[in-house]
Amino acid sequence: MSAVRSKICGITRIEDALAAVEAGADAIGFVFYAKSPRAVSVQQARAIIQALPPFVTSVGLFVNASRCELGEILDAVPLDLLQFHGDETVEDCEGWHRPYIKALRVKASDDIAAAVDAYPSASGVLLDTYVEGVPGGTGEAFDWSLIPQSLSKPLILAGGLTAENVADAVARVKPYAVDVSGGVEASKGIKDHAKVRAFIDAVRKAPY
Repeated sequence: MSAVRSKICGITRIEDALAAVEAGADAIGFVFYAKSPRAVSVQQARAIIQALPPFVTSVGLFVNASRCELGEILDAVPLDLLQFHGDETVEDCEGWHRPYIKALRVKASDDIAAAVDAYPSASGVLLDTYVEGVPGGTGEAFDWSLIPQSLSKPLILAGGLTAENVADAVARVKPYAVDVSGGVEASKGIKDHAKVRAFIDAVRKAPY
């Protein structure tokens, strides 16, 4: 049995959030990036978070947001954790009085360990698939063998994960957590509850 945590990202509806929690999700992700088909408004995110039971982490995903925009959202939405998915420096990620994780999009030429070490104040790092011009949510997996065996921060694995491949991902990468969005959807921003249950069940049963 695996102790790997699961985050369901791109949540836009209360019923999808509650279905994910019932299935065993540890974290729920909200996309505050207007160009994403899974973007949520402040009002949507507030309503969903208010419906969550205790001990479920609410995560806000941002892509190169201005300090003004980010500050306004954080004043209005009680997020537990911030996820920076753009070109943010460590200074951009700090100073918000909340823990954060930094997403890194993986290319074959990258020094992943050095990229992780550039964010010493991060609570963890999320490794996602690099696609030119797309900050995330590509639905494509990357070559997991590129990941160093030991990193200085807890590793969250993302990119093209589904109920069909996540057990293999957990067995090979041994991440702290896995993050899925498109792999459990009926359509962009709308979760398929059966896929969510199958995904989390596969994570829990994966050899670690």
